[in-house]
Amino acid sequence: MTKEPSPAPGGHPADTAGSRLRADSLTLRYGRRTVVEDLDLVVPAGSFTVIIGPNACGKSTLLRALAGLLPPTAGTVVLDGADIASYPPRETARRLGLLPQTATAPEGITVAELVSRGRYAHQRVLRQWSREDEQAVVDALAATGVDGLSARRVEELSGGQRQRVWIAMVLAQETPLILLDEPTTYLDIAHQIDVLNLLHDLNRQGRTVVAVLHDLNHAARYATHVVAMKDGRITASGAPGETITADLVREVFGLPGIVIPDPVTGTPLVVPADTRTAGSGAGT
Repeated sequence: MTKEPSPAPGGHPADTAGSRLRADSLTLRYGRRTVVEDLDLVVPAGSFTVIIGPNACGKSTLLRALAGLLPPTAGTVVLDGADIASYPPRETARRLGLLPQTATAPEGITVAELVSRGRYAHQRVLRQWSREDEQAVVDALAATGVDGLSARRVEELSGGQRQRVWIAMVLAQETPLILLDEPTTYLDIAHQIDVLNLLHDLNRQGRTVVAVLHDLNHAARYATHVVAMKDGRITASGAPGETITADLVREVFGLPGIVIPDPVTGTPLVVPADTRTAGSGAGT
């Protein structure tokens, strides 16, 4: 008999309205080093939430905790109204998929075999591989443009190809919530845009997407909700047009410049100042 997940402490419908995933008073430590401290975060249901911030500010650590892979030192991660720690691993994997910053494939595994592992959460003792599983893998391979590589060994691929294969595995999982840590790493600009367009399409189809991105202009163009972090805390959150300002870029990244409307999309476009010259640029 499957144990029902425990309600989050103090949880009731009003607490989780409009959100599938949240963190309450979250503190995360590695040994004695505090990486995230007393953080509150709400991921709006149906959003494309992008987490931005400088290196080593706690973004990847936070994402691991949101996926249930890093137990909190204090506080709670709430998934679909329940403490994520109360879900069995297979149930968590049916609710959310995670692409970590670094992933290692077993030696000799083919692309199709690796992507097929995304269907693990859907397997049962009395329900093994099905046509539904096969179609999910085919669709994921096609969506990421690696269907022509399905018989190749992952170790033979370029970094960009491998990254798209890992994304395909997460897509094959078919979860309503997808977490990705720097999904455009190793990709050239064309494939970066392909991946972000794919995530945008998945979001428009109803999936909630949470991604860590380094490129502020990509975050501004694709996100519906932005979370800015610095030193393990959230400094700002909200719609990109309200959040990504010159003041925020200066405060969080220590980078002077201006923010203007993107001439194509109208979203914020960060233009750094030439730091080789005097002056910090105007703010918006």
